[in-house]
Amino acid sequence: MPATVILGAQWGDEGKGKLVDRLAEQATWVARFQGGNNAGHTVVLGEQVLKFHLLPSGITRKECHLILGDGMVVDPWVLDTELKGWLESSGEDPKGDRLFISERAHIILPYHRFMDSLDKKIGTTGRGIGPTYADKINRVGLRFGDVAEVLGDDAWTTATVARMNASLEAAGAKDRITHENLAGNIQWIHDTYHHCIANTGLMLDNALKLGEHVILEGAQGCLLDIDQGTFPFVTSSVTSRGNATHGAGIHPGHVEEVIGITKAYITRVGHGAMPTELNDEVGEHMGTVGHEFGTTTGRPRRCGWFDAVVMRHAQRINGFTGLALTKLDVLGGLEELKICVAYELDGKEITELPSTASAIARCKPIYITMPGFPSLSLPEWLAMAASANKSGKGISMLPLAAQQYIAKLETLVGVPCTSVGVGPDRDATIDCV
Repeated sequence: MPATVILGAQWGDEGKGKLVDRLAEQATWVARFQGGNNAGHTVVLGEQVLKFHLLPSGITRKECHLILGDGMVVDPWVLDTELKGWLESSGEDPKGDRLFISERAHIILPYHRFMDSLDKKIGTTGRGIGPTYADKINRVGLRFGDVAEVLGDDAWTTATVARMNASLEAAGAKDRITHENLAGNIQWIHDTYHHCIANTGLMLDNALKLGEHVILEGAQGCLLDIDQGTFPFVTSSVTSRGNATHGAGIHPGHVEEVIGITKAYITRVGHGAMPTELNDEVGEHMGTVGHEFGTTTGRPRRCGWFDAVVMRHAQRINGFTGLALTKLDVLGGLEELKICVAYELDGKEITELPSTASAIARCKPIYITMPGFPSLSLPEWLAMAASANKSGKGISMLPLAAQQYIAKLETLVGVPCTSVGVGPDRDATIDCV
């Protein structure tokens, strides 16, 4: 089977974890290909809420092998905490059995967290992601495959400590790195992970050649892409389709299906303009009903109406074959629904996303208005989803106004919906037919 790519189509937090968990039932591999523990993927299994930052969402499917891919930056201490939590809840330690870390993935060290904590402009998670990618680009980073090579190398440790402390001093940080601590960290990383560090690109390539199904799980979203996002208020990696295979260590010909995840409205965490942002009772409704708090940081998410300009940009960059619409239920109970179809920028109407942050900040949304649909309880949404999927009637089971809203989004973005989420639970998803 070919590979399936799952990508965020907005500013992240769209519900990728839930979809990956659901699709992983039919997969044998789930691989993360970029980012680090600045991601937050939530999976809800009845009363159990699982939150992952590094572990691929397919971990809930015991038959799935899990990959932390070439393009990732991995905090080994955060990963250890997640693995201990998983061991406690499931009784399983997957390291070296079904969880493997790419030898090419870069390591987040305490130095990187110290540097990231100085950010006051972008609104990063402070987890060391950007500084680790900066070291990667500067060709001074440490990869998991290099750990055994530098273990016990006093010259490397001395030079690395000197470089790190010079950077910390120049940046105005109070923290410093010691030779003893860095050497101890390298030893601990080797002792903890040496048995699960592997050529994961080769593993995925062989699996695909054998006809196995691979899911490539993205983190963040298209509008946070370092190249194609709302720079400089972006993440430090390429979040889009072009990096899915590259960051996993396989060629793009393996991919046949690319699913873009989008909420029925839009959210954003951190700094940067968001043209459809609502600072009123509707925005409060979305945030409250949708439980809009960041999985990684706990920060409240900014909420706004669906933005078709943003989504057309995401579609051009990624070439989605289908859209997975999430959190439709959150819009229930609103009398009318608005969709941004264009912007007014300096007195002119535009239909494409500007490239500069200052221009985006000056954009005023141009809306169309559609009728709302009733609010339902979670049990009612779950029952509707179960009935829709069992009968094969799909979204025709939804209220008419909800069907019309979905149809309009499909038309505006130019991509069909493959599924519609109507609640946080794994089973609160209606397959489109």
